[in-house]
Amino acid sequence: MTAQTHKEIHLVNRPEGMPTNDDFKFVEKNVPAPGENEVLLKTLYLSVDPYMRGRMRDVKSYIAPFELNKVLVGGVLAEVVESNSDLFKKGDIVNSNLSWAEYNVAAPEKLQKVDPSQAPITARLSVLGLTGLTAYFGLLDIGKPQAGETVVVSGAAGAVGSIVGQIAKIKGARAVGIAGSDDKVDYLVNELGFDAAVNYKKDSFEEDLINALPDGVDVYFDNVGGDVSDAVINQLNRNARVSLCGSISSYNSPGEDVGPRMQWKFIKTSSMMKGFTLGDYAKELPTGAAALAEWLQEGKLKYDETIVEGFENTPEAFFGLFKGTNLGKQLVKVADPDFAKL
Repeated sequence: MTAQTHKEIHLVNRPEGMPTNDDFKFVEKNVPAPGENEVLLKTLYLSVDPYMRGRMRDVKSYIAPFELNKVLVGGVLAEVVESNSDLFKKGDIVNSNLSWAEYNVAAPEKLQKVDPSQAPITARLSVLGLTGLTAYFGLLDIGKPQAGETVVVSGAAGAVGSIVGQIAKIKGARAVGIAGSDDKVDYLVNELGFDAAVNYKKDSFEEDLINALPDGVDVYFDNVGGDVSDAVINQLNRNARVSLCGSISSYNSPGEDVGPRMQWKFIKTSSMMKGFTLGDYAKELPTGAAALAEWLQEGKLKYDETIVEGFENTPEAFFGLFKGTNLGKQLVKVADPDFAKL
């Protein structure tokens, strides 16, 4: 039987610097009942993503900030436990952007059905979901890597970066990753097939980076910003392309992010820098999803997940994004399915 009550995670403070447990509150509520043409969903997994930190600030951006004392919203993989819709039945697995709650009610048009036979269901929150698509469009549309060119990706052991490097290899480019530990460097080279990788936390980072780039940088996929990106930009080749995906190094900074003025470098090399969000490619998402699924089935893409068990541990999983504790996609396992055959 479905539980009578469940918990939601609310944002109760706008964090200054690194978020803490005091910024979040678990609120107990009655499990909602689905109305006409709605379904009741039991949360199985939550997607934990760096962009959510930006939504905790009350500033104008490409997406509205989270409201205080309201439930947080993010990627959710869920099971249909009650359906008043002809489009879904009990036991169906779906994913959508939903409340960080143990149960959700949703209209069917907001849900995407997940086929468990295609790949493990969690792939829909990573390589076959928003992170994989972010890597696909940010690299191929903006970076446009060509065979023989050098592609550098920061945050390379994360959910997006790890896919970027592998797509670069599929396109015949040389992939160089930047990560935060020697273990992650080893993972990138020996597990994912990057041509080289460097540890940005080492004192020798800039020297190591130069040594890994004998032919300079043709494409830079930037997930982190800050000093790491300053070092990469100094190595840009003529007509280089920089794809700006994220700036996690500054997400918890209380002030403005300040660094070297790089305009001269882009003029000197006739290079291009462009920011993007996945919403820019809304009409093209099916094309990207089909390509990612094909590469995954062909064994050309690998992916990893860091899964934290327990809804109550969701804030800790979120904090881990900024400490570099995750390898690949950060997820929270909330519950096992009741009806689905997985």
